[in-house]
Amino acid sequence: MEQLLNIFKIPELKRRILFMLGMLFIFRLGAHVPTPGVNAHVMNMLVSQQAGGFLGFFDLFSGGALGQFAIFSLGIMPYISASIILQLLTAVIPQLEALSKEGDAGRKKITQYTRYLTVGICMIQATAVTFWLKTVNVGGVPLVPNYNIMFIITTVLTLTAGTIFLMWLGEQMTEYGIGNGMSMLILAGIIARIPSQIGRMLGLMQGGTLSLFQLLLFIAVMIALTAVAVISQQSYRKIPVQYAQRIIGRKIYRGQSTNLPLKIDYSGVIAVIFASSVMVIPSMIAKLLSRPGRTDVLNKILEVMNSLFSAGHIVYILIYSALIIFFCYFYTAISFNPNDLAENMKKNGGFVPGIRPGQPTAEYINNILSHITLGGALLVVLIAIIPDLIGYYTGIGMYFGGTTLLIMVGVSLDLIQQIEAHLLMRHYEGFMKSGKIRGRRI
Repeated sequence: MEQLLNIFKIPELKRRILFMLGMLFIFRLGAHVPTPGVNAHVMNMLVSQQAGGFLGFFDLFSGGALGQFAIFSLGIMPYISASIILQLLTAVIPQLEALSKEGDAGRKKITQYTRYLTVGICMIQATAVTFWLKTVNVGGVPLVPNYNIMFIITTVLTLTAGTIFLMWLGEQMTEYGIGNGMSMLILAGIIARIPSQIGRMLGLMQGGTLSLFQLLLFIAVMIALTAVAVISQQSYRKIPVQYAQRIIGRKIYRGQSTNLPLKIDYSGVIAVIFASSVMVIPSMIAKLLSRPGRTDVLNKILEVMNSLFSAGHIVYILIYSALIIFFCYFYTAISFNPNDLAENMKKNGGFVPGIRPGQPTAEYINNILSHITLGGALLVVLIAIIPDLIGYYTGIGMYFGGTTLLIMVGVSLDLIQQIEAHLLMRHYEGFMKSGKIRGRRI
């Protein structure tokens, strides 16, 4: 309790937390403002029926807004998709790569490109959604009672404006709040959906679909995977580094020994979010293009594709696992440069014992990083697929899946680390009295 009170003794930290809470309140308010012309009750029934499909995935990242077809129904996913595309292009287009190395000016330019691309993706997704809405009815009740050109224009503009506002909201939270704004929006949406999902699980138990043993087994597995997720986010490989004695001007700096900590998973929750975003595309295309009742070849192909890319299917698991490993390596490659690190160590008189400074040191660090990243990626794969498998065979659905777990653990740890930094910088006891959070050095 004392640690919580310490937070509000620091004016800047208190202001940042209150600002973040205010922005989250606006986010949750917007998730309940419906889009005109759509039967929200029918939409809610449709999303509930497809909790394990792409609709459930989008509902997860929109914080339940899709279930009511609110103005934030597209959520923050278009921005995440735009970020994925820009990061991939940065690795293959020399101009973008040079721009990313220009410091703050270059990053601001890339952020601007990301915003423009987000608007384009929103327009495309919103248009596709409006055409899909025309084909949907549940129990003979149409999802859109009056479908016309004005409905299409209104819906596209509303959904696009909603996502743009969320993007602005996330950027404001990052700058004036605490933690990463986009991640906090996703976390808030997940937490907001937990009570309804618990009610859904209790309903499955009452209906006999889910037994008490299955529920307890699932809870035990999730607790164990939470511990594994914390380990994967907080584990480091330490490389010993020795600094030689240096004379700068009239001062003599003695040699010292230290450690270079290399994280086993630099991607955090990014890899699993990127992989999930890619994996939902085939299922989404199949749902948008398929027509119930038709027996033509195209419809059968779409049905097979939708089945193969359902969470828990062996094809889904294999491709999903490969994507997670790829994005773990990819994000590590763009966020950590062994050559720059080795060059900086050489300039400051540092070296790894037994390894020559310069390029040999870079190769040594890169080799270690490749091995530990594989271990970290496999841990992330384990966390991501086990809940999906259990959900696939128990009918719990994908909500309490590995993606949800990794996001909650990763974002929560990042938030705690930033609060700890503010407290310790002002000589307060850290947020956690027992144990240590990585990033805390005293």
